[in-house]
Amino acid sequence: SYAERHGLEPLGTIVAHAKVAEEPPNLLTVPGNAGKLALQKAGWSAENLDLVEINEAFAGVAIHSTRILGVDSGIVNVNGGALALGHPVGASGARILTTLLYELRRRGGGKGLAAICSGGGQGDAVLVEV
Repeated sequence: SYAERHGLEPLGTIVAHAKVAEEPPNLLTVPGNAGKLALQKAGWSAENLDLVEINEAFAGVAIHSTRILGVDSGIVNVNGGALALGHPVGASGARILTTLLYELRRRGGGKGLAAICSGGGQGDAVLVEV
């Protein structure tokens, strides 16, 4: 692989990803719905997840998506979400994925989900394993 040829260690493995599009007023629920679809694609359940990062464009996004996913809120945004760490428009997806990968590595590995909403009712999610 490219990483091996250049002496690089991958941070993790992308297991599955999903995107959903709904009516714009559903902004609060699309990350959770995308996450459920990604879990289904991977054959995983919420119980398989060690950590979850949900971008908090607004607090309600993380609250609703946590409920939709059926995960314990104690594994969601464990270092603080976008309300605490910032919401760099155009880079929030990279921020939540990087935060998730490094926290999973710090804990010795595991399975994680990163999910985000974007304008117009789109939701995206990615499952990773470290």
